[in-house]
Amino acid sequence: MIDVRRSGDRYRGGEAADGIESFHAFSFGPHYDPDNLRFGAILACNEERLAPGAGFDEHPHSHTEIVTWVVEGELTHRDSTGHESLVRPGDVQHLSAAGGVRHVERNDGDAPLVFVQMWLAPLSPGGDPAYTVVHGIADSTPYEIPGAGALLHIRRLSPNERTALPDAPFTYLHVVRGEVRLGNERLATGDAARITGETDRGLEVVAIAGEATEAVAGAGVTEVTGATAGEAVEGAAAVELLVWEMSSG
Repeated sequence: MIDVRRSGDRYRGGEAADGIESFHAFSFGPHYDPDNLRFGAILACNEERLAPGAGFDEHPHSHTEIVTWVVEGELTHRDSTGHESLVRPGDVQHLSAAGGVRHVERNDGDAPLVFVQMWLAPLSPGGDPAYTVVHGIADSTPYEIPGAGALLHIRRLSPNERTALPDAPFTYLHVVRGEVRLGNERLATGDAARITGETDRGLEVVAIAGEATEAVAGAGVTEVTGATAGEAVEGAAAVELLVWEMSSG
């Protein structure tokens, strides 16, 4: 089954007066939707837009795997275990909150910041928090979240290029930029698809040719530099996708 969720149907939050705009794909905060609490391991998929100087002051997390993908600008991260990083487009940031951690997320730059942040439920609660940044992750290099039984695939497509979606019990597709065709559905920036069931195996996504689309609508730190770090920033593809492959929900 393919369940398409449109960008415009997301719950809008944030504090406009403070330079924060948020778009929530799942039940979140004051927006409670008992029929939209999670999909597979995913508890939240939030698009955040921060004006220069804006951000989220120190706040706690626990028992959550938090994965962040920067679309535009630079994200400053600081946490209670002593880590501080600058996360740019093409980087994957992973904070495993485990038994508890506090962090700050800010736009300390001069340009607007846009990022997509996804929260996943761990298979087992507790443990020590951990922090990882993968700089310039390459296509076809999945990022594994073993604690949630999930893999994140980054897909950047040229016009008319196609890519196969994973064969998994749960697959979540988020369109970061551009337009694609999935079966009989056309998905644009900010749209998502939740895919379950064996009848959907062998699905492909095809990038639709057209004009460029504006993007969106005991812990240790690991720094990994990908071979195509510059490509993700300098030559943004016509289509950019985040694809989650999950074993359970």
